[in-house]
Amino acid sequence: MAQLWGGRFTKETDKAVYDFNASISFDKRFLKQDIQGSIAHATMLGNSGIITKKESEAIIDGLKGILSDVEAGKLEITSEYEDVHSFVEANLIDRIGDAGKKLHTGRSRNDQVALDMRLYCRDEISEIKALLINLLTSIHEKMKETTDVYMPGFTHMQKAQPVTFAHHIGAYMEMFKRDLGRMCDIYERMNYCPLGAGALAGTTYPLNREETATLLGFYGPTLNSMDSVSDRDYVIELLSALSTIMMHLSRFSEEIICWNSNEYRFIELDDAYSTGSSIMPQKKNPDIAELVRGKTGRVYGALMSILTTMKGIPLAYNKDMQEDKEVTFDAIDNVKNCIYLFTGMLNTMKLNKENMESSTMKGFANATDAADYLVRKGTPFRDAHGIIGKLVLYCIDKGCSIDDLSLTELQSISPSFEEDIYEAISLKECVEKRNTIGAPGPEAMKKVIEINEKYLSELS
Repeated sequence: MAQLWGGRFTKETDKAVYDFNASISFDKRFLKQDIQGSIAHATMLGNSGIITKKESEAIIDGLKGILSDVEAGKLEITSEYEDVHSFVEANLIDRIGDAGKKLHTGRSRNDQVALDMRLYCRDEISEIKALLINLLTSIHEKMKETTDVYMPGFTHMQKAQPVTFAHHIGAYMEMFKRDLGRMCDIYERMNYCPLGAGALAGTTYPLNREETATLLGFYGPTLNSMDSVSDRDYVIELLSALSTIMMHLSRFSEEIICWNSNEYRFIELDDAYSTGSSIMPQKKNPDIAELVRGKTGRVYGALMSILTTMKGIPLAYNKDMQEDKEVTFDAIDNVKNCIYLFTGMLNTMKLNKENMESSTMKGFANATDAADYLVRKGTPFRDAHGIIGKLVLYCIDKGCSIDDLSLTELQSISPSFEEDIYEAISLKECVEKRNTIGAPGPEAMKKVIEINEKYLSELS
């Protein structure tokens, strides 16, 4: 059992205790970040005269060799090591001798793991941002193509008012833009370097923390050594933001599942993003959308896990905090996979425009426009609302839509109706006259698409 401690102990750690305590099975994914941090630390130690330049160079060469050998499959990270830090240090000492024992000068595993977690989360945030940008680009392209594809807008899962497909998915464009903004915000707040905080109280060695922060691409060093090793706010923020991303993906997935059903038939998913049934040969199931919806609960669980873990921990470091890693790794993996697959599903799905438009014509989605028509004719809105309510009831009894009624029938309910009512409540007119910014009308959508075009261009 390779450990970085033991001098104070008189007997071996119980094997079950060792296994329970060890983190090598999951923190080995920190290898790149651990070596990156160690190279910066060794560079600073050499530049500060805490170790010799020769020792610093030997350590750096040895660390690079370890990373290269692991990546090439020549060196395996095994369970004989307690954690990734002991793996790196033990192999470094084997390769370069006593100089390797000086790497840990002025450093604790507490600030080391705090650094590794920040570096890892920072790298993953950059990857998630890139995936979100790809998704936003896909939604944007769909919006440009579908500004004249009519569909019903819903409230309470009932048809409410006509919109366009571009307008509907534009709502998700705004959601994912906010998600991207949250990723940027988290990056800004977390981008400070805890290395040099030591176990909790800094160190007596003359470390140049500003140098290591700069070498690792941080804005500067953290300002309190106790907070440096006990802070996991950025993990909580990240998991919260990931949960929000999954909530948005899940809502969109739910709609895709509905639209793909036999009852709606608004869309058809590509075969590559669907599965069949083992017993029912006719089935084409939206499994990707369903799994995205299902994995949302898994990511929520990660957030609740770390919130619960952190709520009662006194300053500074406690072993409980080791529990931040597995749930965070799992959440990140799932979110990245879900964004990637969802984007592919969205890019390849086909719209059934005729069914969308036909559905929009049913369910009195133009009732509000009929009320607005009466208002323009001089009827107070509250009275107009009541008149159209009676009109809808009349249509329900007859089994028809407002458009199907004759002018005589309309005027029997309100004499304010004239021949121009049919144009006023036509699907095209209902959508195209709504041109305040944020509405589904063509002029409004054109402005929004231009804004999004500029937004996306500034991200690249």
